[in-house]
Amino acid sequence: MPTTVSLPDDWPAHPDRSLSLNRMGSFDWDLVTGLMHMDEAALDVFDTPPDEYDGRPESLDPRVPTAEAARLDALVSSALKSGEDSYGAYFRIRCHDGRLRWTHTQGRVMRNQDGRPYRIIGIVRDATEELSHSAERLGLDEERRRQTSVVESTTAALAHARTVRDVIDVIGDAHGLERLGSMGMVMGLVEAGRIHLVAEGPEDSFVPGTRYTRIDEQYPMSEVVRSLEPRFLDSAQEFARDYPGLWSRISYMRISAAAYLPLIAQARPIGAIGLLYQDKDGFTQEERNLLVALGSSIAQSLQRAMLLEQEHDLAEGLQQAMLPRRIPSVAGGEIAVRYRSARMGQDIGGDWYDVIPLPGGRVGAVIGDVQGHDTHAAAVMGQLRIVLRAYAAEGHSPGTVMARASVFLHELDTDRFATCTYVEADLATGVLQVVRAGHIDPLLRTRDGDCHRLPVAGGMPLGLSAEFGRLEYPVTTVELDPGETVLLCTDGLVEQPGADLDDGIQLLTSHIRRGPADLQLLADLLCEIVDERGGDDDMALLLLRRHVVAAQEGGGRLQQHVAPGDPEALVAARHMIGAAVRAWGARERADEIELVADELIVNALMHTDGPAIVTLRVLAGPQRRLRVEVEDRSSALPRRREAGESGVSGRGLMLVDRLADVWGVEPRGGGKCVWCEFVMG
Repeated sequence: MPTTVSLPDDWPAHPDRSLSLNRMGSFDWDLVTGLMHMDEAALDVFDTPPDEYDGRPESLDPRVPTAEAARLDALVSSALKSGEDSYGAYFRIRCHDGRLRWTHTQGRVMRNQDGRPYRIIGIVRDATEELSHSAERLGLDEERRRQTSVVESTTAALAHARTVRDVIDVIGDAHGLERLGSMGMVMGLVEAGRIHLVAEGPEDSFVPGTRYTRIDEQYPMSEVVRSLEPRFLDSAQEFARDYPGLWSRISYMRISAAAYLPLIAQARPIGAIGLLYQDKDGFTQEERNLLVALGSSIAQSLQRAMLLEQEHDLAEGLQQAMLPRRIPSVAGGEIAVRYRSARMGQDIGGDWYDVIPLPGGRVGAVIGDVQGHDTHAAAVMGQLRIVLRAYAAEGHSPGTVMARASVFLHELDTDRFATCTYVEADLATGVLQVVRAGHIDPLLRTRDGDCHRLPVAGGMPLGLSAEFGRLEYPVTTVELDPGETVLLCTDGLVEQPGADLDDGIQLLTSHIRRGPADLQLLADLLCEIVDERGGDDDMALLLLRRHVVAAQEGGGRLQQHVAPGDPEALVAARHMIGAAVRAWGARERADEIELVADELIVNALMHTDGPAIVTLRVLAGPQRRLRVEVEDRSSALPRRREAGESGVSGRGLMLVDRLADVWGVEPRGGGKCVWCEFVMG
């Protein structure tokens, strides 16, 4: 007889029991209403009691880490859009006790006759044991490659960091944190026995009272600085146990692990960095090794950045010390000056500006650039600025000032040359005398905001003109109307890599046209353009504007020194007189005034051994009169000679007598002053 086998009463097992015993549950997701039914076994996989689930998938958000949820959403969306009938994925959930557990889901997509999905029926199961033997091992190599790539890409990004801020941005911005797999970071630098917190992220994560902390305090960054050893916190419980004071203020960030690394350079700690993680269950030995290597790379980049910043500060301080400490105020006008050092190379160069008060209310404006970008260029610049200022203050004409500066530079023990533009301005009349030595032309901004290049005759750069014996520097006389602005700059403002200089000047003129009317704001705008562009050249900028003033009956005054044996000074004085006469409204008598003034100047130079001082003034009264005064050091009074006397000396006074409305001579201490007046229409 066949043997009778007794079977259990509940055999075969119900599918629900089979699923439950294998830690597997089912779900039914209605895509139309958005509701998802999950049986008790499925909720158990998610470590969620039935009373905490209300049928909405959003109720499971606390159990699924953000990164995992985003990956699942992308997977399901792809399956629905591509027309696939099923999908499957491994992902992690966070249990109530904070542990992370691997889970697997598989779903079947139900579609109507039109192919539109309306329902997903599937299962979820605990995959921890499975992955510990297979999938986890398969992903180990990929994770190792990812971590190695993190260190390599971060190190490559740090190679371009030139400032401490650059280093912080590489590590602490959203891209950097994503690359590291971290949700936040803190970085501190060692300063005078304390740790100065220089960066923290995310933005709202700063803990009050931790901006400066002592190295002996119970903080993880302090500990790694003291010990020079990294500290890995594998769980929230370990963090709370070892650093309760800090944990009590950051527990809301749901940190599950943290790595604090000392930043060591040349065997001494320069700071520390902390990387904070969510959804991370401790650190493997390989992860620890990679983070230590990353800390070493950050420390090297940080030390390099700190040294570069120190060098830049030192160089910029030296450069600023050689520039004028203050800019004098000028009657009838406004001046704005700016300097920007290069952001590459030695960060110091030979660019400079200067503003020189001159007799008679005039002002000298200088812009220049010594060849090179090093301390030698800066030293030459400082000497050249001083001698050029001295020559201008002595009363030499602009052409003579430039020629003497060129000789000085040539005789200096240097192989450097310099380009320069010097402007002698009388803002009362608007007369500008401009000399250019190999420099770029000035720009002129009109009162209505238009801007164009101001062509100026030029000579060779300073130093070279003396070497080749070509010391002629022609003077260009320009009349600056009220409200107009002259811009002087070095080529760092207009030159761009790979672009033509003319293109750079055209671009600059367009910026000036669109720029603000306020002089200081315009200077700031031009500096911002340089800062944004960066580059390997420094930049000096000088803006000179003539004020808009109501016409006055008197008050116009102009003075010029004319040195003996200086033909350029005589030519410059003639230009100045002609421009001033026209600017003051005496154009119909311009030829007479120029002729008389020229006669008086030549007479003074011929009969004295010192300079002539020419002064033009507008006198108020019933009739507006223009007065010309020529002073010299001789006390001998001039004498008018009639026709028929021997020689020609002195006959110029007959010309003065005929053309001027009135003239005379006044003793002036050790010399005299010959003057004449003309009635202005």
